Amino acid sequence: MARVIPILISAALYALGDCTQDAATSYYRSTTVVKTTSGLLIGHPGPNRSVVAEFLGVPYAAPPIGELRFAPPVRLPSSNATLNASEWVPKGAAQASGFPRFHPQAQQIIDYFVGGAGTPQSEDCLTLNIWTKPTASAAQQKKPVLIFLHGGRFANGNTHTPFYDGQALADAEDVVVVTLNYRLNIFGFPGAPDAAGNLGLRDQRLAVEWIRDNIAGFGVTPPAWCSSDNQLAAWLWITGRTLTKRIRSRQIINWHNASHALGCGADENSLACMRTKSWVEILKAASQVQSAASDNPVRSTPPFYPQADEKLVFSDYGKRSRDGNFARLPYVLGNNDNEQGYYVISAYGRGVNVTKSQGDDFLLTSFTCPNHAQALSRRAAGVPVWQYRYFGDWESTRLYPTSGAYHGVDMHMIFGNSEAVTVLPPSEEQEQTVAFMRHLWVQFAADPVNSLSRAGWSRFEPGSESLARFAHGNSPRWSFVEPETLAADC
Repeated sequence: MARVIPILISAALYALGDCTQDAATSYYRSTTVVKTTSGLLIGHPGPNRSVVAEFLGVPYAAPPIGELRFAPPVRLPSSNATLNASEWVPKGAAQASGFPRFHPQAQQIIDYFVGGAGTPQSEDCLTLNIWTKPTASAAQQKKPVLIFLHGGRFANGNTHTPFYDGQALADAEDVVVVTLNYRLNIFGFPGAPDAAGNLGLRDQRLAVEWIRDNIAGFGVTPPAWCSSDNQLAAWLWITGRTLTKRIRSRQIINWHNASHALGCGADENSLACMRTKSWVEILKAASQVQSAASDNPVRSTPPFYPQADEKLVFSDYGKRSRDGNFARLPYVLGNNDNEQGYYVISAYGRGVNVTKSQGDDFLLTSFTCPNHAQALSRRAAGVPVWQYRYFGDWESTRLYPTSGAYHGVDMHMIFGNSEAVTVLPPSEEQEQTVAFMRHLWVQFAADPVNSLSRAGWSRFEPGSESLARFAHGNSPRWSFVEPETLAADC
């Protein structure tokens, strides 16, 4: 399965202006109290970056409880209430995963990555977090904004983790950082015959709309939004990668297995009964439903997962890409050089020892070839597109001796929080790579059309050295190869 919801970048396409320091200081005082549609938000200085104003646990939708459980998200009515946005809220109820322990830091990395590091769970989780700091551009509302949707295959994950803490990123770059939670597992993708589908994706959409409507108060002029992958493909912003095709009847069976276990039967009347159960009971029942089998032991699909409904998720992404049926927005895509280095741990937990050929096939068919195909389709449509491969294999973030550039490890290069995750200091080359990649990502957010080309990164072009290699050989400098160097077997 290709990476689910990688970093999401949006941009305010404006030149940075000048402003006096007094204006920036005044802006900081005002930005710790921001009026939004959810109420008057009171922020606080970031505990690790006191110059950054931090807003945590901001609600963007009505709590999905009671009759709103298994229902589309409901926009919060405008409020004048005062909210102290200084505490993380519980993460969404998610399916936990167990992994073996390898390097001393491995289990903590995995726990933080999947959101299993002791963070309380709750089905009332539709909130987001914002980091910004006083600068001249903030005072003039000309900051770019980066929005991050955590991964986890729609089964686990959350934003309350050092992985995605936005303090360092907001401090190092002139940018507003937003992370958000959405419903997962059976709560976000229930599969009940009479329930609305793809609720977690609907949550994401409503959160982005909240950001659009309220971001001006945090130093951003409402931008020309762009996104990534299947989330906003439904709205013809950008088409998503092909999801693992799931038969609707299988999803219904999975739902009925869970509902039957709770005494709610296995028919079309189970939904009302399931709303009377506690979320803890529901989560436990859902955890007993098995994932679907695959042709590759590295690849598996959770039992509660997005379904093609031809409204939010489509069954013909290949054709849509070939037809140019996507928003004509600049796009950066790429993957890590050893994505399977993370997924083989899960397979090991299921009692499967993955062979090298199986791991290589997973990388090729789930990441390399889909990314290459998307780059080709965007180039054919005249859409600016850049492609990369990340190779960093740092001692401080390694899971086991051969984990390599595994799935998710590149997030450290954007958020810059590896030491907070592993308690191990990064090497000098690692810190240099963080500064280099983070700045490129922010520059793309500020000017998606021109910034990367100005930095020396050519647009994707078959037969030319246009694919950027980051941290190849752990070098903080990038290098370039022809895309076919990695995609020759596609």
